[in-house]
Amino acid sequence: MSVGVDSGRLDDPGAIEEADPGGMLRQVASSAAQIREARLLAAEAGIETLAEDGRPRAIVVTGMGGSGISGDVLAAVCGSGCAVPVVTVRGYHLPGWVGAADLVIAVSCSGATEETLVVAAEAARRGCRLLFVGGADSPLAELAGRNRGLFVPARSVGQPRATLWGLTVPLLLAARTLKLLDLPDEVLESAAGRLEDVAHRCRPASEPFVNPAKRIALDLMGDVPLVWGTSPLAGTAAYRFCCQLNENAKYPGVWGELPESGHNQVVAFDGYFAAARRGGGTDDQDDFFRDRADDAEHGLHLVMLRDTAEHPQVARRREVTEELARARGIAVTEIAAEGEHPLERIATMIALSDYITVYLAIALGADPTPVSAIQELKARIVDT
Repeated sequence: MSVGVDSGRLDDPGAIEEADPGGMLRQVASSAAQIREARLLAAEAGIETLAEDGRPRAIVVTGMGGSGISGDVLAAVCGSGCAVPVVTVRGYHLPGWVGAADLVIAVSCSGATEETLVVAAEAARRGCRLLFVGGADSPLAELAGRNRGLFVPARSVGQPRATLWGLTVPLLLAARTLKLLDLPDEVLESAAGRLEDVAHRCRPASEPFVNPAKRIALDLMGDVPLVWGTSPLAGTAAYRFCCQLNENAKYPGVWGELPESGHNQVVAFDGYFAAARRGGGTDDQDDFFRDRADDAEHGLHLVMLRDTAEHPQVARRREVTEELARARGIAVTEIAAEGEHPLERIATMIALSDYITVYLAIALGADPTPVSAIQELKARIVDT
């Protein structure tokens, strides 16, 4: 594949395909199909039987990386008005308060994630209600069978981070079954349709000046992204954006959520990475045609994920924050949620950010699919 930074690589669909040998763009484009398939797999597994034992005291989702984000999406879509708390556990320990009154959902795309299996086994020993989602014929599936837990198979499309909706939809349907989430089938189909629309707009053959993902990827090149959400829903999408920057583009990113980011991260506007150190800056549209690879220095870039359900004071904070950034020469890019239902809104923000990070990887000469550092870390832990 091509190596080295080359922003012109995004102009050529052939060059894009060559630079993406693992087919990450194809994996991302499968999101709509994942929603539809996961809905069928969950129904076939008997997701409706969760209602037989009534509403749990709490829902605890355990998972790591691209699987663990499913718990965050579940909590975000259920919202702050959810009748029970939804907590995500990333690690080896189940909180001490979790017991038989709670539903523990273990999510692992491979079904073999070490940390997830440890927590799932602990949940089984405590007598918790169990729902496991992951690879068929896996250790997680076996654990579910031994402990009379409900298991929903998930078909991986390649990488766990690209299988987000195959892993998340069973959780959303579980919440619906427990009457914790209003999620008609029509909304699921509408979300899938919106994902198809994003895929069309961000397709490789679409030129950068009309392809929003390519345009934003080019504008981010060389800058340090501060990715902020304007609601808890958008904050979850911001966290996902930064994870995708890390894994797809092998690139750093700092995530935050208003209003909290206005109490700490905003001070970075006056610090070392502020674009004003370059003698000023421009917004993303005016800056589009410059060659980012030739910049001697780079600075902060504020990426604001805008939810349609912003608190009025958060909306005002967003406006003023962007004014402060631009006044200091910091580039500002806005990504707006689309749709009305929380699932539609978060799905559209996540979809666009997924494409952005893959195109950024390709422009930087990085293969978006492998996660070599993760694999090396795992191998060294096993060796010791």
